[in-house]
Amino acid sequence: MNGPASSHPPDPSDRTDRSDQTASPRPRRLRPSGGYRQLRSFQTATIVYDATVKFCARFLDPRSRTVDQMVQAARSGRQNVAEGSRAAATSSQTELRLVQVARASLDELLLDYEDFLRQRQLRAWNKDDPEAKAVRKLGFPHPADPPDLSDPTERGNRARWARYAPWLEHADPAVVANATICLIHQANFLLDQQIAALERGFIRDGGYSETLAAARIAERERSRKNPTDPAQAKAPDCPRCGKPMALRTARKGPHAGKSFWGCPDFPACQGARPLAP
Repeated sequence: MNGPASSHPPDPSDRTDRSDQTASPRPRRLRPSGGYRQLRSFQTATIVYDATVKFCARFLDPRSRTVDQMVQAARSGRQNVAEGSRAAATSSQTELRLVQVARASLDELLLDYEDFLRQRQLRAWNKDDPEAKAVRKLGFPHPADPPDLSDPTERGNRARWARYAPWLEHADPAVVANATICLIHQANFLLDQQIAALERGFIRDGGYSETLAAARIAERERSRKNPTDPAQAKAPDCPRCGKPMALRTARKGPHAGKSFWGCPDFPACQGARPLAP
């Protein structure tokens, strides 16, 4: 059976989107960002979100406030992973905070599913139950898995949904709720790993301001080692009229092809200076 007929428009900040091949390339940033569609945490959170929307439509009263709370919590668990990935270019702290918000949202959703089972006196799977093990096993990548399962596009979303469809599209709400609980635990595990990696990266490399400062220091060092670089050289004053000079290149004579400082009022003023060696 096919999964939810959802589609995601190309996100210009997501490096996995290639819909606009004619667009001019963006300037290189100091810190990478985007690419969140390739994250397993985002892919798993997407399944949880789609499963929750279908679960609420099938088994809960649409007028219930719980429906809105569950759908919003599931959406937050997915969207904040994407927002954090986008924010990585300028703020590692914001990225970390948003991923933590995603983790907290899925914890809230987990409680809602547990409440559903408890209040209706439905059996909750133990982690060692065969059903729970079967669902959890699907979350571990295997070399024999088809490439569609790691595809970051909508094709991959459909393939991943189909992998869990026997449980998520089951007629018994207890089966659907328990299977989604397993998926939430998997998403939370992946987010815990992601948060730990972000924390280590922040400790090791610092945040955006530290990266910017390091780049500025490196550029100054480069300029110091190559003071004749025309892009970095500071224009001196003309020795005759005192105006800031312009960088010029000799066209003829013994110095043809070499750069020198010339007066901007040439030929009225013929002041010149050689570039510092």
